[in-house]
This record gives sequence, C-alpha cells and structure tokens, in this order.
Amino acid sequence: MGSDMKESKIEVPDAPFRPGEVSSFESWTWEPGDLSKPEATTCTYDETAHLANGLVRVLDDKGEASGEWDPDLDPEVLRLGLEHMVRLRIFDDRMMKMQRTGLLSFYMRSLGEEAVAIAQTMALNQDDWIFPTYRQPGAQFVRGRDMVSMICHCIGNEEDNIKGRQMPVHYSYRDGRFISISSPVGTQFSQAVGVALASKHKGLDEVTITWIGDGASAEGDYHYALNFASVYNAPVILNLVNNQWAISTHANFATGKGNFATRGLPYGLASIRVDGNDFLALYSVTKWARERASAGLGATHIEVLTYRAGAHSSSDDPSRYRPGDEHTKWPGGDPVLRLKDHLIKIGEWSDKRQDDLESRMDSEVVDAYKEAVKYGDLANGPYPSSDTIFTEVYEEIPWHLKEQHDQMMEE
Repeated sequence: MGSDMKESKIEVPDAPFRPGEVSSFESWTWEPGDLSKPEATTCTYDETAHLANGLVRVLDDKGEASGEWDPDLDPEVLRLGLEHMVRLRIFDDRMMKMQRTGLLSFYMRSLGEEAVAIAQTMALNQDDWIFPTYRQPGAQFVRGRDMVSMICHCIGNEEDNIKGRQMPVHYSYRDGRFISISSPVGTQFSQAVGVALASKHKGLDEVTITWIGDGASAEGDYHYALNFASVYNAPVILNLVNNQWAISTHANFATGKGNFATRGLPYGLASIRVDGNDFLALYSVTKWARERASAGLGATHIEVLTYRAGAHSSSDDPSRYRPGDEHTKWPGGDPVLRLKDHLIKIGEWSDKRQDDLESRMDSEVVDAYKEAVKYGDLANGPYPSSDTIFTEVYEEIPWHLKEQHDQMMEE
C-alpha cells in the first residue's frame, strides 16, 4: 500500500455516559403548542415530516395540557389511566420481590414506561390486535385480564394458560387479542403487519398495534415490516420504543445518524416522534394513527421517546454499563407522577387519593398472589401435565410425536 493512503477507521458508537460519570440531558426545547395536528383521514406520509423531526407533547413541565394534540379527555378516563399505571408499577414491584426470593424464576419490569402500553391500548378499539414486547403487560389490564391468571402464568403452575411453554412474563391473552410475546422481539413487527393485512383482506375495521425496542430496530425484521406495511398499505401502528438502552448497549448502536422516527419516511410511512412519558400525548397520537388506518391510509410509524428506569430484566445489572442515577436526569420525568400532577392541577385528584389508590393496588396484588399459589407454586407445583408438550400444537398429532407421547406415557 502506498504511504500516501489515509488510514480509515470504523466508527464505533458509545454511550454518552458510563458508570462513575455524571449524566446530563439537555432540557427539551419542544413545547406542546409547537406541532400542528394534520387531519388523520387525509394526511399523507410526507405531511408528517415535521412530526418525525419534532416531539409531540401535550403535558408541559408544569403539568398543564395544551396544543393541538391535546385529546381533551374526560377526567374519569385520566383517573382510569392513572389507576392502570399504578397497578402495573406495584404489580411489577411485587413480582420482582417474588423473583428475588425464589418464588419466580425470571421477571421484567416496565418501570418508567408504564404509560406506553396503557395509554396506547386505551386509545384503541376493543377488537384491535396487540403484538407486544415484554414491557407492555399493562395492555392486559386495559383489556380486563384477571391478575390471578397473569401470576399463574409467571409461576408456571397448572393454571398457566400457556401451560409452561413460554418464559415468565411472555404472556398471551386470547380474549384480549394480546398475542404471545416473542423473545426474539423483532419478529413482532413482521407478524403484526401480517395480521393487519389479514384483517384488511377480510374487510374488517381492525387495526393492529405492535412495539419493539431501539435495539431490535437494528434487525432485519424491523425493515421487512416497514417495507411490507408500506407496499401493501397495512392498517398497523408500528411503535419503536426508544428507551435509550437495549439489554446493555446504548441506542446509539441502533440509530446511527438522525432519529428513529424519521426512518419511516423513506418507506412512505406517516412518522411521528412522541413523548413516551406523556399519557395524553401517547393517547392522542395513537388515536390519530388508528383513525388514519381505519380511513384506509395505512400504517403509522412512531418513535416513543422514553427511558428504561430499571434493569433490562431480573438477570441484568445496569450499574455495569450506565450511571446509577441516570434515569433521574431524564427530561421526560416519571409518567405516573406527570399524570398524577396533571390531575391534581385540574382539581380532579389529590395526594390523599393517590395514597389510597396505591394502598388499594398493593392489596389487590397481594390478594391475587395468594389466590394464584392455591393452584401451585414454582417450587412445589403442581405443574401442567407432561402430555401438554404434545397437545394444542397440531390439529392432529403427527405419527412421530404420537410415538414419543405414547413412549412417555408408558414410562
């Protein structure tokens, strides 16, 4: 090689801050009144460029709601949303304590992201399809799932509706159209587009919503889904939850230049970036996307800007890769506190009512656990029958599996 050739280096992204350093985030410059709200039933994808490059907010830093995206929800709806979020946070805390004391094998919390699935699911119709990741269990509360059933699944006892075929927190809830969570999370996007197209083929007014994380957006499944959603005009809401961290790598490893929301524009998809800790903004954007899909205008691609306040899972130690107090510096604050403060500001809530709600939710979770363990616990069972390995997979069990089943029963 000639001596005059310049040395080239591959750029390797790194996190802005590491353990031992002091995290600092710039305050958001976007205010609730900054961004216009296009008409959902006529908006083309290119008319959303300002929404992809900005940040849709309804609640400002003082807890006041304003701007074109304000959904003007009845206080009763806001109180229900707050109740669901508090229920999820306390449920998560109790389940983590169970895991730490050996009563549960594995768990993943939604700490700091409670508004995402709850506000967005509340904005949907009851017959819309949900393709979640493991941080959207709150959607089941919105759809009315019994907490005892959820705990039975996490324990894996004989009342586990998945019969031990999935890891804990990989829920499935048929009655709520809540599709089983997939550990390779990127696949949810492609599968969600497929179900949306099936609904469209049948002429049904059904929309599919799905979520993946920032890390999974670096996988091919993400791009396949965007391409199919665009080409076939699928009625699907594609949420990329940018919570800043995959299991141990920063979002910089997945986004490259620009932001996540703008990735949808070259595919011809309406694209929006929304404050993921703002219950009202999430509700409004999702309602808009659903209305647009119902009008036949296809998919909406949404970057949900938030922060994973806790560990990735019960197997993760985030102190190994980020400052311990980094989540407290996040400009978006805490979604539960923001909605609570807003309700207090408009005279529809109080600290006393908040305390009563938290106490009631804690009792609800404890009572549900006591009921769930009546059907068996992790240490002692009873567990689903062994023959469930072979059932409910095929309509007719193939001969080779039938042989294995019979052999197992003989032994």
